Amino acid sequence: MVTITEKAKQHILDIIRDKNYDNTYFIRVAVESGGCSGLSYKLDFDNEEKKGDQLFEDNGIKICLDIKSYLYLAGTELDYSDGLTGKGFEFHNPNASRTCACGESFAV
Repeated sequence: MVTITEKAKQHILDIIRDKNYDNTYFIRVAVESGGCSGLSYKLDFDNEEKKGDQLFEDNGIKICLDIKSYLYLAGTELDYSDGLTGKGFEFHNPNASRTCACGESFAV
């Protein structure tokens, strides 16, 4: 399961409001091949489940993962940073053996 911090939740809700998404939308978190370290994170909004999706909720936010991504992301925390070094979503993945400097890719 992926958990959502309060700061990430607030930013997700802001996006949902700004885009006028209805309550059928959820965040889709995935892992793709690529990036400096071999695998990269992907975060989108969606309102259609696909075969094999794992759907759950944390901190009032619906989260969807495909089964492959679930294996890589189990236990991950999704946070949001708006600090001086950059702003955006951050993945704190306990399964990552190394990450790139930008935090957008990882290896297991």
